[in-house]
Amino acid sequence: MPSSRTGRPPVQRAARRPVVPGPPRENPFRTLVTRARRAWDRPLTAYYLILGGSLLITVLGLVMVYSASQITALQMSLPGSYFFLKQLLAAGIGAVLLLAASRMPVKLHRALAYPILAGAVFLMALVQVPGIGVAVNGNQNWIALGGTFQLQPSEFGKLALVLWGADLLARKQDKRLLTQWKHMLVPLVPAAFMLLGLIMLGGDMGTAIILTAILFGLLWLAGAPTRLFVGVLSIAALLGAILIRTSPNRMARLSCLGATEPQSGPVDCWQAVHGIYALASGGIFGSGLGASVEKWGQLPEAHTDFIFAVTGEELGLVGTLSVLALFAALGYAGIRVAGRTEDPFVRYAAGGVTTWITAQAVINIGAVLGLLPIAGVPLPLFSYGGSALLPTMFAIGLLIAFAREDPAARMALAMRQPRFGKKRIGGSQRPRRWNTMRRRAPVARSSGER
Repeated sequence: MPSSRTGRPPVQRAARRPVVPGPPRENPFRTLVTRARRAWDRPLTAYYLILGGSLLITVLGLVMVYSASQITALQMSLPGSYFFLKQLLAAGIGAVLLLAASRMPVKLHRALAYPILAGAVFLMALVQVPGIGVAVNGNQNWIALGGTFQLQPSEFGKLALVLWGADLLARKQDKRLLTQWKHMLVPLVPAAFMLLGLIMLGGDMGTAIILTAILFGLLWLAGAPTRLFVGVLSIAALLGAILIRTSPNRMARLSCLGATEPQSGPVDCWQAVHGIYALASGGIFGSGLGASVEKWGQLPEAHTDFIFAVTGEELGLVGTLSVLALFAALGYAGIRVAGRTEDPFVRYAAGGVTTWITAQAVINIGAVLGLLPIAGVPLPLFSYGGSALLPTMFAIGLLIAFAREDPAARMALAMRQPRFGKKRIGGSQRPRRWNTMRRRAPVARSSGER
């Protein structure tokens, strides 16, 4: 063995092991996207989106109502929390209605369609009786209940049209009558025009637009032919143009589109312009909760129709985008419920409710942004107004009930919620994987006919 220069024996070095290539590193972004897709496709996604989204919108709406209505209440010599307490009471009653609607079976929902329609028509006709109907801001669409409480029956007309129209179309589909245009239109369109006529007698065109959107949503879901759909849409557009042309107030609202100064023309666009001012002064993160300047008498209806502008001023772009994201999630969940069911009533009712809430949110936010004429409709679940909050929360309960009725969601809830203190059966088994966006019930289940 040769020696080293120092006289010591050389050190024997271990032979190098061959380098084995390890598993390729996964892209963290791609992994995150994959996990998000799996979570998004779970059976209870729509259920949690509807429940959580509506709850967050309602709670945030209560906070903003309290912030936006304090100055208005003090100007009316009322306590600062006056409007907030009334809205909180309406939210409590609405929560009971939501819970009741979410626990009702589908057959009971169908059974309530005709009583709710009859009650809504009766109350909407009662509004026009002298001494009973009350005019607010030039529109006679209210009924005095005593004290400071009032009721707007036209808000319940939206719920009535959704339930009754869904039940009607579902029964006709079961009998295979929707292939004939007369069965698709009659009596759905005449009944909707009757509701629209009762609403327009009071001058509330904003609510009439929402009702028209619900009607078109039901016809679209029923598979109305393009020429039939365009024909009904043309008639509605012609009637709307006549109603706008013959009303100086509506023409004034239309002329305020794009206005940047309150006195930029012959029409005073004070409300529309100050709504833009409120949004512009909020910046990215807002001036702080309760620190709005426009609500100090500059912005009319700050806690009702223009509460989104106060939200933008106090919570900034982050707050307004959060509200938009919540409404987008709610709309997606409603579309998902309507698209995955095999029950025609559930499909029409879920689609009608989703059309109602989405269209009303778009019209309200579009008016605040100056993109649409001011229609005088509240932001669903967000603006002040018990008459609008109660039927909307009942409609949210409908969506929750429909989301729970999905076979995959029902099984997931049964596995997740043990009964009578017993452990879940098969808890040690591997979790079942669902492909819920494409899963269909093997046999169409009818929810029953009246």
